[in-house]
Amino acid sequence: MLKGLAARNRQPALVGWCILLACGLVSSGCDRDAANPVGGAAGVAPRPKSVAQPLDPANLPKAMAGVAGIELILIPAGEFTMGEAGGEPDEQPTRRVVISQPFYLGKYEVTQAQWKQIMGNNPSKFVGDDLPVDSVSWKDAQAFIQRLNDAGDPFFYRLPTEAEWEYACRAGTTGKYAGDLNASAWYFDNAGGKTQPVGKKAPNAFGLHDMHGNAREWCQDWYDDLYYKKSVSDDPTGPTNGMWRVVRGGSYFANAAACRSAVRYKLDPELRLDSVGIRIAASVR
Repeated sequence: MLKGLAARNRQPALVGWCILLACGLVSSGCDRDAANPVGGAAGVAPRPKSVAQPLDPANLPKAMAGVAGIELILIPAGEFTMGEAGGEPDEQPTRRVVISQPFYLGKYEVTQAQWKQIMGNNPSKFVGDDLPVDSVSWKDAQAFIQRLNDAGDPFFYRLPTEAEWEYACRAGTTGKYAGDLNASAWYFDNAGGKTQPVGKKAPNAFGLHDMHGNAREWCQDWYDDLYYKKSVSDDPTGPTNGMWRVVRGGSYFANAAACRSAVRYKLDPELRLDSVGIRIAASVR
């Protein structure tokens, strides 16, 4: 289930009640669950092929366009303090984490237009080509990523690790948010109860939009509430197994506390929620 969601999203009674059922109690299925698996035989788009030239790892461009026009921003190698002192128990202890290699990350969350181009369908509850795709499970995301990789361009596409995600979200900052929340995020106070077109709020210092809001985002890692107590410091990739996958970021119905850089959530990898989408990471092949 999405850890602690009901306690963190303190909203008016009727909305809060729905959120509790939709996201606090994952097994209830109150949040929208697509009836059919994403990427089935019906309506599958032909797989794109790339003619892009190989990239020089020693001289990477700061921005690139990937398959389906996914805009990618180069995130430099570096280190940061992961977690939040005084935050939720699973955000502690804080520790220094090293991201030893640069990587690319989507400037925006994957849009419905991009999802449709690759998968030939649209599972989203909130419909619009420039809205983030929603109602996709972690397993659906893997199917989407496999199709991106089948294109054969210079990138190996994947989901970001949890450490990469928080490093990219913070973009050199150390506070609860990477800037003014109202200016940078669609969340409960300003989203009007639905997702909004990507890229309309201010980016962080790395040039990434919507990290603190709009739709939450799947990460590659398994979730472990005690992982910070035993994690390696260099390029952590999460536990080797588990029951839930990590979900990061704020969403259109989250309150401010639930949009912090350090907030962690867990979710069944087969579940689809209208508050959860994806952002693509990429490494040079």
